[in-house]
Amino acid sequence: MEIKTAGELMIALDKYPHISYRYTLRQAIAEFQKWEIEIQGRRSLPRVVLIFDDSNQLMGMVRRRDILRGLEPTFLSGTRSEISRKLFDVKVDPNIAEFSYEKFLKHMKDHAERPVEEIMLPIITTVDYKDHIMKVISELVGQNVSLLPVLKDGIVVGVVRSVDVFQEISRYLL
Repeated sequence: MEIKTAGELMIALDKYPHISYRYTLRQAIAEFQKWEIEIQGRRSLPRVVLIFDDSNQLMGMVRRRDILRGLEPTFLSGTRSEISRKLFDVKVDPNIAEFSYEKFLKHMKDHAERPVEEIMLPIITTVDYKDHIMKVISELVGQNVSLLPVLKDGIVVGVVRSVDVFQEISRYLL
């Protein structure tokens, strides 16, 4: 079995969702909805959208759960213990009792107009197009991420996902 590089494992940037930092959460949701990735006959939905600035420089990324967090009501934000306390302690927020589904939907629509830049995560690390799969695995595991941007001559040319690396390793081991 031939050992692969990040460039051989990656999804080219033109086949992976990426948006401007100026997009709203609503627009980012639309991007997630329209993309479906197919590799070797297997289809999957993206979990991450890359965020670029006006000069096409990579700024960060947004996961689906980041968007959900960006849409959640203010009284739900905070740590798990704070959230639990707020949900069952009306004294914390007397408006909770009046919170209705319609208000929740309105709140989400309002928050959906926030710029994606407000919720994006920084890119922790990248890999080079020529990097060996072991370097890719080391970065995925070491940085606890599921996706790495792939650079060629300092320019983002694609992404390598943990699911694709796992698939490649499984071919070798099984």
